[in-house]
Amino acid sequence: MRQLDLLYISLADQQLYGFSAGQLLIRLPVSTALNGPGELNGSGCTPRGLHQIRAKIGTGLPLAAVLRGRRWTGEVWSAELHGQFPGRDWILTRILWLSGCEPGLNRLGNVDSFRRYIYLHGTPDSEPMGVPRSHGCIRLRNADMLELFDLVPVHCAVRIDEAPCPDWAAATLS
Repeated sequence: MRQLDLLYISLADQQLYGFSAGQLLIRLPVSTALNGPGELNGSGCTPRGLHQIRAKIGTGLPLAAVLRGRRWTGEVWSAELHGQFPGRDWILTRILWLSGCEPGLNRLGNVDSFRRYIYLHGTPDSEPMGVPRSHGCIRLRNADMLELFDLVPVHCAVRIDEAPCPDWAAATLS
């Protein structure tokens, strides 16, 4: 599959749409913030607007590798490990770290997505997709995160929007 040059995340659809040269190539379910859209630091909301992938973290790690502080703990998620740490916001498999591109909306000051540590990342497969449940990040199934990670370069554009995308949701993938 070709590298993607745009990721479009619809908060209404709870879907990620991946494009290359204007063609829809991939569609993945996601889970965005339980608190809804918003840009303020500490809000627990998913920031809107144009972003870019600033860093890719986790190359070569196993599926469901546990990441804390953007480093592998050496652990791989399991139901038993989950039981030892109830309530933890699990960041698994890979991280695509976002940086806002719009000063005053999602870049600089108290709305800076990069300083808020807003990621696309894997999550336990026991977590539902298609419903807002995160603390601000965009969660994906681990297998989907692994696939997506290899398809996007650093600086790939990421648009996060509230609008539904019925045409893309129903479209045949190229």
